[in-house]
Formats: sequence, structure tokens, C-alpha cells
Amino acid sequence: MDRNTGSGLSFAKRIYLPRSIGLGIGFFCVAAALWPQRPDTWVWALLVFNGFLWPHLAFQLARLSATPFKAERRNLLVDSVFGGFWAAAMQFNVLPTVTILAMMAMNNIAAGGARFFAKGCLAMLAGMALAAAVFGPGFAPETNMLQLYACLPMLILYPLALGWVSYRLSIQLAEHKQALRAASRTDSLTRLFNHGYWKDLLQLEFTKCRGGQQRGTVALIDLDHFKDINDRHGHLVGDSVLRLLSERLVLSLRQEDMAGRYGGDEFCVILPNTPPVLAGEVMERLRRELGEVRSPLAPELRVTLSIGMAGYSPFHLDATQWLQAADQALYQAKQRGRDQVVTACDTPPGNGEAANA
Repeated sequence: MDRNTGSGLSFAKRIYLPRSIGLGIGFFCVAAALWPQRPDTWVWALLVFNGFLWPHLAFQLARLSATPFKAERRNLLVDSVFGGFWAAAMQFNVLPTVTILAMMAMNNIAAGGARFFAKGCLAMLAGMALAAAVFGPGFAPETNMLQLYACLPMLILYPLALGWVSYRLSIQLAEHKQALRAASRTDSLTRLFNHGYWKDLLQLEFTKCRGGQQRGTVALIDLDHFKDINDRHGHLVGDSVLRLLSERLVLSLRQEDMAGRYGGDEFCVILPNTPPVLAGEVMERLRRELGEVRSPLAPELRVTLSIGMAGYSPFHLDATQWLQAADQALYQAKQRGRDQVVTACDTPPGNGEAANA
């Protein structure tokens, strides 16, 4: 994913909620530790800005940036500088300091792993040095009950917000993974299974038939004279015909049937628990229906199909021989004049191979 555009903005959006919650409730955590020191008005103004205005400003800076991902990483480093600054300003009051710095570290690790965590630590040290230069060095680690209670919302609500964001991200990643898996097994033009995945399914079906669990039929479908269609009408028309065939194919098949694009103008179908006689009726209906379909890009074009089928036979030693039987039947359909359905039982033994139209 492109870190400079869409995904970078998504990154900023994911951080916006936990930053708003964390800095908002962190205000009370820091304020409780600063109160006994009676700091100047500008310190309170800076704390208000950091707690309630900076989250929104940071998001806008990332949103309007040409590189949102890099802008948001800079924002996280600014968060770390603020965190280190408040830790030193509180004179390292133990519980508020540990709470603030731990949350900053959690952000940095989640955003960039160990390397970005190291950068965040350096930013925190820079913030501590800045506070020491402004207020002078100080160390008052004691935490009273008021400060403890002020830290509880931070300890409870911020991890919940970060956990929710992480959960949503995991859901999105799972959806992206599923989409990529589907893309890896799907033909981009027809949206049917691609050649490799369909052959894997054929092997599984062969294994089931071999084990006596079921019987099945394989069909190979070829668009007659497809090269002439491309030459006479152009590849856009050819592609539209392939899409029309795939759509009709899906509508004609049952949910359990498996259709794929075998290559070029050839399609392939596995029909589980279907003897060749019934499969032949399905293929014959498909052949007739597609003959009535017209491409909007070439209304005068009539499409015909040659179809070869083979039922599973125990004489098939492997899935390749089963497919070869269907290929022989397809070869015979072409030899007999095309635009017809032929089953392997109608063909004499041989090593026929489907011709490329």
C-alpha cells in the first residue's frame, strides 16, 4: 500500500481516536501532578493545548500533507517530545510519569516497531532536556492518592481505545487477505476460477471420485472461431463475448459446480455428482442459450460453442487423463462441424487434442 496517499491517511485516521482520548484524559493525569507546584499560566495553557487542541491539529496536518504517513510519524514524535516535557515538568512523579511515557512508547511501537520506538525515546529525552532547561532539574517521585486516581482513567480507557483500533485493523487486514486470496484464484476478465486453481479443484474432485465417494463430469467449452471474432470486431468485442459466456455459465450451473477459464477462449466446468447424461443436458442448454445472446458492441455477431465432456472412469489413472478425455471429446466436436456437445463415450480411443480456433 502507498504510504504517501491513501494508506497514509488511513494511518492518521487510526491514530486520531486513541490520541484524542489519550491526551484528553492525560491532561488530568499531568494536571494532578503539576498542581502542587503552582506552575505559571503559560504552562497550563500549553497543557490545555496539548490535551485538547493538538490531537485535532495533528490530524489536520497529516490530512492536508502531501505525505500523510510521514506527517503522522512526525506527529508521533511531537507527542513523545510533549510526553518527555511533562515527565520532567512533573519532576518525574512516578505514577503519572510512568503512565504517560508508557502510553507514548506503546504508540511508537505500534506505529513503527523497534526502530521508531528508539526514535520516540530520543524525542522523550529531548522533551525532558527542554523542561529541565525551562524549569530547572527536579526530582519528586512521590505520588499521592489524588494523583493515583487521576491516572486511573488513563490506565483504563486508553488501552481500551488502542485495543479497539487494533481490533478494527485486524478485521480490515483479514478482509484484505481474503480479497487477495480470491484475486489469486480468479480470472480478472471473467471472474471465474483461473486455470491453476481450477486444476487444483479437478484434482480434489478426482480424488473423491477415485475413493468411490461420488461420480462427476468434466466439460471443456470452446468459443467457435474466436480468433475471427477478434480479427473482425476487435478485442473489446472479444472480451465482451467472454464475459457474456462466463455470466451465462454461472447462471446455468448449480452452486456446487465449479467453472473456470482454462485459457484464451476455452472454459472448463466440473459438475460433481452428475453423470454425463445430465451434464450433457446442462451443456446443451448453455449452447442454445448463448447462441441467442448478442453483444451490445456487435449485435449482428452470433456466438456458437463446441463442448466436450467426460464422466469419471476408474480407467483414468489421474486427473490429467480425465481432462484429456474431455479434450478428446472437444476435438471431436470441432471435427464434426462445431456448435455441438460431444461426450467422451461417443469418441473412439485416441490422443486427440482440441484445436485452437
